[in-house]
Amino acid sequence: MEAKWTDLVDPTREELLHAVAVAVDPEVVELLVEPARDGRSVRPLCEGHGRYVFAIVAFPRWGADGRTEYLQLGVLATPAALVTVRKTGPGAQLVTSDSVAALVEAEAAPGAIVHGIVDDAADAFLELLDGLYEAIDELEGDVEHLRPADARRRIAFLRHELLLARRSSSATRGIARRIVDGRIDVGRSELFPPPVERRFVDTYETLVRVTEELDVARDLLGGVRDYYQAKITEQQNEVGKKLTMIASLVLVPSFIVGFYGQNFAGEFRAWYWGVGVSAGLIVATTVIQLALFRWRRWI
Repeated sequence: MEAKWTDLVDPTREELLHAVAVAVDPEVVELLVEPARDGRSVRPLCEGHGRYVFAIVAFPRWGADGRTEYLQLGVLATPAALVTVRKTGPGAQLVTSDSVAALVEAEAAPGAIVHGIVDDAADAFLELLDGLYEAIDELEGDVEHLRPADARRRIAFLRHELLLARRSSSATRGIARRIVDGRIDVGRSELFPPPVERRFVDTYETLVRVTEELDVARDLLGGVRDYYQAKITEQQNEVGKKLTMIASLVLVPSFIVGFYGQNFAGEFRAWYWGVGVSAGLIVATTVIQLALFRWRRWI
């Protein structure tokens, strides 16, 4: 059945109510008309409201600066009509409506169009995975040369991006799961007939793969973090070793000077005897220590 499609961009409450053909709950109206925030707080969801199904779908966009923005698309679907609400995100970005327009031109039913929207979101998460993997690989190559503060900042930033992506993808997977289970529909499978539910199974499996890959990416980032911490520990050990060697080189001459000054001050009447013996012992012990450190490969 051909769907009647209405596409709204940042609508007012009056525009939204004029576009829908059924009575809409006030809570749903508020969610659809509230402006987009920072592009990081989109919460995907799907609810059945008797005569219609309401959904919010998040579309991730991997930015050039490594920051993920989530664009929001609201959906109100009935067996005969579909209303999409696109909200302007950061940088005046909008979810493209080309795929929905193509399905409408192909006379797809509203349930099939909803599937197309969720499936496009799943593909967007797959593209996000590519960006995250690339960022982790780049960090792994740069961690040797980064300053500690920069390394910690990039690790913390990517960790936050992974957590946000997993939360959004899991919620999107929940949309597909609820439709596959038959918990969300209008009437007796009027909006999501069995053929459409089978398509949602494929989308659900894609989103399961996304969450699993995000877990792999988190483990990879954890490996980079462990390597960085081991590198810091090794650097601290090297510093400690060098300080210990310096202290040892200073300690023995100090002991010799103090020992001779305290016990043999009157025995060496000629200054050159005192200076010669103490200086000779200092040079000899210093050379022996340096040779020992070199032999043990500490320097």
